[in-house]
Amino acid sequence: MNDESVTEEIETESGTGVAVRGNDIDTDQIIPARFMKVVTFDGLGQFSFFDQRFDSADNPQPHPFNHDQHRDASVLVVNANFGCGSSREHAPQALARWGIDAIVGESFAEIFAGNCLALGIPTVTVDSETASELQDFVESNPDAEIEVDVASETVRYGGQKVEANVDDAQKKALVEGIWDTTALMKSNENAIAKTAESLLYVEP
Repeated sequence: MNDESVTEEIETESGTGVAVRGNDIDTDQIIPARFMKVVTFDGLGQFSFFDQRFDSADNPQPHPFNHDQHRDASVLVVNANFGCGSSREHAPQALARWGIDAIVGESFAEIFAGNCLALGIPTVTVDSETASELQDFVESNPDAEIEVDVASETVRYGGQKVEANVDDAQKKALVEGIWDTTALMKSNENAIAKTAESLLYVEP
């Protein structure tokens, strides 16, 4: 079990990849609203892209998340405006519980990227041509490792290194380990208590 009082610095993430193609994939596609009736986020992973993965009778449909060769993939490769639509945090929560540790794409909806950051999931952008080439690579090489380097803003795969972009605030939060605000507060309990004692309006 992780120590919830310890912040984690995230400079790189690596693993095999899975490509989900298409622009403007919204949060309702990532996790349909009917699966949001949960007290915790546990178990949401199995419902990721559910309406694309299964028909109305729950029969499996062709979808990268249904392919056995991508079952253990942890790097998701997408196109433009991924995570648009509602601001539901269930979308990155579902992807995290599926096993996604990093997402590479052409662009992301701002709130979705923020919700990913709160989970320690980098959302790294590349140009359209690079995204397409990386998706081709992932589909042809499902066992190949992809390394997403947040610190150096690069993506390595298939013996090559391509330039990427990481939002400055996201990069700082991940690399310095200040993305997990709960862990950050717990790791500074003494300083918080000392500050509280100095405030006249806080009663002991």
